[in-house]
Amino acid sequence: MKKKLLFVMPSLAAGGGEKSLVTLLNRIDFKVYEVDLFLLSHEGIFMEFIPSEVRLLPLPETYHLFSLPLLHSVKEFLLRGNGGLAYNRLMFSIKNRFPGNRAKKEQYSWKNISKSLEHLQDKYYAAIGFLEKTSTYFCVDKVVAAERKIGWVHIDYDQLGMDSRFDNDYFEKLDHIVTVSEKCAHILEKRFPKQKNKVEVIYNIVSPSIINKMATPDALDVYEKHGDEIIILSIGRLHYQKNFDLAVESCKLLVDRGYKIQWNIIGDGEEKERLLKLIEENHLENNFKLLGLKSNPYPYIKQADIYAQTSRFEGKSIAIDEAKILNKPIIVTNFSTAKDQVNDEIDGLIVDMDAIAMADGVEKLIKDSHLRKRLTTNLANLQLGTEEEIEKLYEIINR
Repeated sequence: MKKKLLFVMPSLAAGGGEKSLVTLLNRIDFKVYEVDLFLLSHEGIFMEFIPSEVRLLPLPETYHLFSLPLLHSVKEFLLRGNGGLAYNRLMFSIKNRFPGNRAKKEQYSWKNISKSLEHLQDKYYAAIGFLEKTSTYFCVDKVVAAERKIGWVHIDYDQLGMDSRFDNDYFEKLDHIVTVSEKCAHILEKRFPKQKNKVEVIYNIVSPSIINKMATPDALDVYEKHGDEIIILSIGRLHYQKNFDLAVESCKLLVDRGYKIQWNIIGDGEEKERLLKLIEENHLENNFKLLGLKSNPYPYIKQADIYAQTSRFEGKSIAIDEAKILNKPIIVTNFSTAKDQVNDEIDGLIVDMDAIAMADGVEKLIKDSHLRKRLTTNLANLQLGTEEEIEKLYEIINR
């Protein structure tokens, strides 16, 4: 009899954690495991990559009503005689409307949104909340029967500014806490010493064979390149974490130094309008482009001259791993886990987290052809596939 697994995720709209989940699901041995997937949104660029063997669980009508605009939602609940959900929808809106830390808002409003979600009655061999916060809370509060419950943290916990006391109550009810790098594990062990023995490391699964195959569909040119422009690419949600304002500032410095630069970003998010305004203020409309979301970013990575990661913090960046697999010269800011992925001057450059340092690093890569060749040669000689990481998950859930 197959062992039944549940994975929980807010959505598959975009992001490294979302891509990691889709890649993992495509590596599952469906001869051994039966898999359910619970998403709070059934839209997103990675939905098409869910394996046909995975059962996507339906959302209750109460959650659909909860997701409506505030006044419409409250009205519908009141018409149905459900004053409790009307109250929780109002409180959810209030908690998320005022300025403040977004991660804490998600924590504190969970109790309100959870009222609109039903308990899952199926029995699971393992229930896995594949992203910090809501996914974990759902596994603890809404999964009635699971032999083991697992939470997954994809980020440097200290950088999100979350309320660790809130999470500790949930972590106490988990059997395992998985994270994506040794540095992230150390941070969790320090922040949650009583849960130290639960912390496990499973790297994000990346497949060089799949990435290389998807990087050359019909060999199409994905950039509108003008002359001898240097093509720089960054990938990530348009969010404070990714620090793309630094990328704009660095691009401006490089243009002022006389370089022909086309800096592209693949991603979308809440900072889009602010970044567009910053691009306009710096007169970089022809040099800095927001390309939006791409379900297949690999041709963009392959055809770029340089991959740049300007993040303030990361767990373990899948985009960096993908750029390494495609042997791109890589430059990253010195966020806390940067050295987990990049060996400075060996397979990439690590620079200080400011615009001048980033611009200097890019200029170094442009001018020093021997450095670029050394970086790409070293990357080509690395064994970068992590498909075997799924064996660690099997070991944990069968322990």
